[in-house]
Amino acid sequence: MTVREVLLPLFVEVILTFALLFWMAFLRARAITSGATKTRDIALRQPGWPEPVTKVANAFQNQLELPMLFYVLTILALDTHHAGATLVALAWLFVLARVIQAVIHVTDNHVRRRGLAYICGAIVLVIMWGEYMMDIVFGT
Repeated sequence: MTVREVLLPLFVEVILTFALLFWMAFLRARAITSGATKTRDIALRQPGWPEPVTKVANAFQNQLELPMLFYVLTILALDTHHAGATLVALAWLFVLARVIQAVIHVTDNHVRRRGLAYICGAIVLVIMWGEYMMDIVFGT
């Protein structure tokens, strides 16, 4: 696999994370400037943000959790030359699950659907790690 093919899913995940970050910053600034939120009410991370701001903030925070293992694996696989077609296909499935979860998170926030997307992504990531470890340990 080429470097581009291996890194493209990672780039999409990074773009998703930054998009949520900037959207969250915009919504937070708007909530403060409009007076909907007072800085004293959120200065110590109290839950004083309006619901739409909280949804986007939570979706952003989720992109800093499980995807860290995805980033590490992608970099390791690339560096060790063990990033094959299977790993790249699974990477795309993982990123798709992350996008779906983020969309659910910032829209209707249906917990079961959001949880299902999260679990699907987690399972794909476990399979990715398992495939990579088997390849490294047993040379398969």
